Amino acid sequence: MYKIAALYRFVSIANYKALKPCIESKCTELKLCGTLLLAGEGINGTIAGKPASIDDFLTWLTNESDFASLFDGLEAKFSFSEARPFTRMKVKLKKEIVTMGVSDIDPKHVVGTYVEPKDWNALITDPDVLLIDTRNDYEVEIGSFHNAINPNTSSFRQFPAYVEEQLDPAIHKKVAMFCTGGIRCEKSTALLKQKGFDDVYHLKGGILKYLEEVDPTESLWEGECFVFDSRVAVDHSLKQGSFDQCYGCRFPITDQDKQSSLYVKGISCPRCHSKLSDAQRARFTERQRQIELAKQRGEVHIGGGMAE
Repeated sequence: MYKIAALYRFVSIANYKALKPCIESKCTELKLCGTLLLAGEGINGTIAGKPASIDDFLTWLTNESDFASLFDGLEAKFSFSEARPFTRMKVKLKKEIVTMGVSDIDPKHVVGTYVEPKDWNALITDPDVLLIDTRNDYEVEIGSFHNAINPNTSSFRQFPAYVEEQLDPAIHKKVAMFCTGGIRCEKSTALLKQKGFDDVYHLKGGILKYLEEVDPTESLWEGECFVFDSRVAVDHSLKQGSFDQCYGCRFPITDQDKQSSLYVKGISCPRCHSKLSDAQRARFTERQRQIELAKQRGEVHIGGGMAE
């Protein structure tokens, strides 16, 4: 059984590049897999490993490493998988740990009001509250909260334009937002506060924390929650859901999608079949061939994992 930790922490790290080899070494020592992003604004990512190894890593990161003081208050959510959810471990240096593309947004200084999962239902059933799903269209498509607005963005970089074009602090007096683990809402609520919205709320710990803490009989969540690992999605019990993923476009797909003549394993699905260039189709075909060869040899092809 693998324990999966989705974690983040907004904190100023002047020497974040120097942390990369230390964290890589610890992840290798503990045989972890997944992706961690480091930037001057903090850390973000999802990692997996044996339960004791994940616990050891988080203890080291927040209490025992030379830079532990930076990560005091790290936000982490946990789930489990019987299969290895990532093919390898990567620690990457980035300009942002979650990319919105707005340079003067700083969640360390101002964010919306955090709402605990147990209080979320009462907030979002208030008729005066505008509820917005800050995730991308393919995530919203397979599950969201009842009556949530879909901004129809394919990238978080498009969210500021949605706010500029569709929201008005004079009209939308109370706004509540949510995302998978909480990190995107740190920036989206900071953006709204900067633009003059007074009553801005976000779900603390995101959808994953809500699914963990709120009883399904009382839940206002509908569908499944997309996750960025080989499980593709999780249900309300945080167990692997019913979706697979297209290797061509990375969108979640159903068993019905895979019955289509436009579905070619590892290459295309009904959504992307007509959009792929000849070069992409050739590249994906070769990748799938290499994956199958690796499987025959009992190996794991590093390009065969889902979107991370």
